[in-house]
Amino acid sequence: MNAKVNISNRAGASFPVRRMNFDFDQVPEYWMNGSVGLTHFMTGLSALFPDGEKLFIDSVRAVRYHPAIKDNEELQKEISAFIGQEAMHTQEHVNFNASAQKYGHDVATLERRTGVVIQTGRKLFAKLVKPFGMTQEMVDLTATTALEHFTATIASELLRNPHIQALMQDDTMSYMWLWHAVEENEHKAVAYDVYEEIFGRGVKAYALRNTALVVAMVAIFLTQSSFVLKLLKDDGKLNLKELGMIYTYAYSPSKGIIAGMAGEMLAYFKPRFHPNDLDTVQLLKDWKAKLGL
Repeated sequence: MNAKVNISNRAGASFPVRRMNFDFDQVPEYWMNGSVGLTHFMTGLSALFPDGEKLFIDSVRAVRYHPAIKDNEELQKEISAFIGQEAMHTQEHVNFNASAQKYGHDVATLERRTGVVIQTGRKLFAKLVKPFGMTQEMVDLTATTALEHFTATIASELLRNPHIQALMQDDTMSYMWLWHAVEENEHKAVAYDVYEEIFGRGVKAYALRNTALVVAMVAIFLTQSSFVLKLLKDDGKLNLKELGMIYTYAYSPSKGIIAGMAGEMLAYFKPRFHPNDLDTVQLLKDWKAKLGL
């Protein structure tokens, strides 16, 4: 594993901020089992993270001193650690994306498109719900809450799915994704707790968070899929063989990482849902031991 790990917990939160420094220089072009399609699927996902995680950080920062939570010392500690972890995720995905760019894959364009999708979506959604008394800050935090559920769910599926793990044959990339998966589950409840403390569990808050999840999932699917198709087309590999491998990896009922997420994703629609209802305590304990975290 080509990375140095420096663990900091000065915030006193229930989870630490780990300072990572991965070296992507030796990562092969097609690091995912030598497969063009599978590698591009993960690169398309990675292209979403820099601007996506900036949204997470900005939305929580914007409300952290709201009267409902400004004096909640424990939650403030969690917020600080959440921001720290997400900042590290942004840094490492930016670095990986740059390494893919060196192979001639135009990930920089995909990152810019992600920013356009996010900014257009958040502003349009805010206009639509403004008549219901919902502010831009509420929309942004709601989107973050929904997207954090998605990232925690895909992360826990990665940690549970040995088929997917076996395809990650490069040590650096395997460690990066598994580290990221652990941390997404460590802080999975922070944005949700902020949301509930500020906006409660009423009908309006419930309807907004569920609507946000549906909209966010459609946007992610369309955006990431378009990225994968572009990467394959640019590489001259947009064919049934590569698309079939992606289907098996992502969507097949028996092995697919996306298909395996269905149950936990649907749990979000329960009226009394909380992220910690989805127990990953032992899963994280096991993986932190394996990864030396």
